[in-house]
Amino acid sequence: MSNPQVIDVLVIGAGPSGSAVAIDLVRRGLDVRIVDRSPQAFDGSRAKGVQPRSLEVLEDLGALHDVLAGGSIYPKLGIHAGPLALPWKMFTHREATADVPYPNTWLIPQFRTDRALHARLGELGQEIEFGRELTELTQDEDTVVAKVAGADGTEEIVARYAVGADGGSSVVRKQLGVGFVGTTDESDRVLLVDASVTGLARNRWHMWPGRGGRLIGACPLPHSDMFQWMIRLKPDEEPPAKKDDILRRIHSHTRDRRIELHDIHWTSVFRPNIRLAENYGRGRVFLVGDAAHVHTPAGAQGLNTGVQDGYNLGWKISQVLAGADAALLDTYESERQPIAAGVLGLSTEKWGGIAKLDPSSMKRGKDEQQLALTYYGGPLAPTDGMRTSTLRVGDRAPDAELLGADGTGTRLFDVCRGPHFTAVAYGAGAARDLEVLAWPTAGAQLKRLTIGATAADGLAFSDPENTLKGAYGLDGDTLLLIRPDGYIGHIATRDFLITTRSAARAMTP
Repeated sequence: MSNPQVIDVLVIGAGPSGSAVAIDLVRRGLDVRIVDRSPQAFDGSRAKGVQPRSLEVLEDLGALHDVLAGGSIYPKLGIHAGPLALPWKMFTHREATADVPYPNTWLIPQFRTDRALHARLGELGQEIEFGRELTELTQDEDTVVAKVAGADGTEEIVARYAVGADGGSSVVRKQLGVGFVGTTDESDRVLLVDASVTGLARNRWHMWPGRGGRLIGACPLPHSDMFQWMIRLKPDEEPPAKKDDILRRIHSHTRDRRIELHDIHWTSVFRPNIRLAENYGRGRVFLVGDAAHVHTPAGAQGLNTGVQDGYNLGWKISQVLAGADAALLDTYESERQPIAAGVLGLSTEKWGGIAKLDPSSMKRGKDEQQLALTYYGGPLAPTDGMRTSTLRVGDRAPDAELLGADGTGTRLFDVCRGPHFTAVAYGAGAARDLEVLAWPTAGAQLKRLTIGATAADGLAFSDPENTLKGAYGLDGDTLLLIRPDGYIGHIATRDFLITTRSAARAMTP
């Protein structure tokens, strides 16, 4: 094709990160294509833990129902010591609260998470083009040109922007010449096996310790007869490939011959790469997920960090295409790269602790849940901004239980859901200024709601149980601007109009 149509965004890779950013872009009305070199969707359990913050993201993107239906809460660990199995609470089970609706890490095999995201893309009318591999990527000031090879030959795709979500061995990253700094320990390998199993209780995540951290673990996968086996190999050990050889390896370590493997559904040998991209993009091309950072499996951080990469990037690309300053796209790296660096440190520490049989390394809590991650101090959240008693600009916007003017209860997250910004006016003074706040007609629109005051457009709520007041630390008139990705974009406790307009200018056309 001599003059191919120019699309808005090409997404390369249809795993969780690429699918998340594609959903966000498509629901904003952009012209998107998503290609993946694999012939079909991923079939393994690999990244099986979805954290509370990611569940909130998936709810906003419209994929949460299928994720909840395909998973469960984590069982207790069962640490085997000879004939004994000691129960160990890896996660503290928490009840949902007004500000945190999904407080527990969700156990779901990655193939189901992928399919939930793919189903959502299908609902939006977006097809994933499997069996199409990137071979070359170039760009100029206005466009990105990708050569993509498939069964029907090579196609040239021209886009205004491209997103590389093509994994740790990312072709996009290599084409950009971006360094991938870190280490790969070739002597530390883990055989992952998804297998149908009998002879093993499904109410525990079983762990059989071994010398030098050469453990075996077996985690039951919900709504199936499968377990995900993790077999940490010796440095010179050849990974068993056949079912009987894998079972023999399990028996020799566990000493439990009641365990039987039936169908083997998926296997992979994992090496704990610990790497971070030097840049999260160049020009009109950006990296998300494993293309930008790879982790150890400890703490279930990789998939979650990648999905939230896409969630951060999608609205920014859309805003710039609508006319916002291109500098907004620079904030993607500024906000997300430090998050990944911190997560890399966390998962690496946990992985090292498991090798030493450190019980604390098996505990999971606030750090892993990603609810406390913040962009405070970044380019869109200056440290000299106003704050409340509990929140700063750049923090996650908590949920709250509100009451509509007609007496109907609703969640703040229900009001915020969608591709728009949300402004919350608490008190009559903030409400008056919000009513006259000018907002660009291009790009993401502004949904306005008031708490404890009337509103011209009808989005007036009360906070009878003070759940918003408590979670947001409000003690007087306050105007809050919530970004499309659910983080606080601005807090005004005075000078509502002037300061909110100034903050919005960096994020809008």
